[in-house]
Amino acid sequence: MTDLIVEAELRETTGKGDARRMRRAGLLPGIIYGGGKPDLAITINANTIGKLLNEEAFYTSMLEVKVKGKRGKNTVLLKDVQWEPILDTAMHLDFMRVSSADSVTVEVPVIAINFEKCPGDVAGGLLDVIRHVLEITCRADSIPDSIEVDCANMDIGDTVHIEDLTLPEGAEVIHDVNFTVLNVSAKKIIVETETEEEGTTDDTTSDADADESASEA
Repeated sequence: MTDLIVEAELRETTGKGDARRMRRAGLLPGIIYGGGKPDLAITINANTIGKLLNEEAFYTSMLEVKVKGKRGKNTVLLKDVQWEPILDTAMHLDFMRVSSADSVTVEVPVIAINFEKCPGDVAGGLLDVIRHVLEITCRADSIPDSIEVDCANMDIGDTVHIEDLTLPEGAEVIHDVNFTVLNVSAKKIIVETETEEEGTTDDTTSDADADESASEA
């Protein structure tokens, strides 16, 4: 079952030059692969996909890509987006065919909740999120939108490790080390102090003092 449907057309030609022409025409090149079927080179309306790329659910949901002129459904996950580094716009999309029961590995954002209520915040502590995303393995139809970490009881110095989290049913984070997800640290205070140099003497003499010493000699 998919909530998002994307309309696409087959791309007859490939290559960097063709991709640039497509982007100038308001189209975004992409590819659908996997599932024991041939790869499909496609184009998608750039404005339509641009709006979807602003939605977090687009990255963690099963999608249906309807390719004009091709029968059959393409149930996919978005596996990769190539971004233009300066303008930060999408350049190319990779979609992988999946079925509901497939086990997939995806990155899911970490969301800290209730920090404003915790003793650590009241005491002036700072929330430090070490892992902003977690790599989750689960069924393709059960990908969580996010992993919530409840900070309501956290105090300064408290730490949440991966093994402290209760993940959604069927989800797993494969790990060898019980790594830190987030913690509450004390606010750093920078104290400026004025230091006085002791025992220093002024080695400079005036011209008059120098002349007087010379005459006495």
